[in-house]
Amino acid sequence: QVQLVESGGGLVQPGGSLRLSCTTSGIAFSGATMGWYRQAPGKERELVATITSGGTERYADAVQGRFTISGDNRKNTVYLQMDSLKSEDSAIYYCRLRRTWTPQYDYWGQGTQVTVSS
Repeated sequence: QVQLVESGGGLVQPGGSLRLSCTTSGIAFSGATMGWYRQAPGKERELVATITSGGTERYADAVQGRFTISGDNRKNTVYLQMDSLKSEDSAIYYCRLRRTWTPQYDYWGQGTQVTVSS
């Protein structure tokens, strides 16, 4: 059974930092892309950052330079370091594990709440 478990969310003041973690079990990273997405109330889910099994990173314009994604293949864990947080970063953050070539799969975590407020 494949599971993605996120942790690290919480309440932080503007300008502060948080680090999210997503640990997978039941499946390996090989050939897959790990990513973080977020969804704020009343808005569609959007991409935040992704990292391939080869280490290629991609960021949304809104977080470029403030967020850093990284992965530890030995621990089957992906991290999202979030610095200089803004109120507009408040959302539920979801982890995603996706492989677009055979065998294809697409798994999501349950989400973790991030609230940026003074």
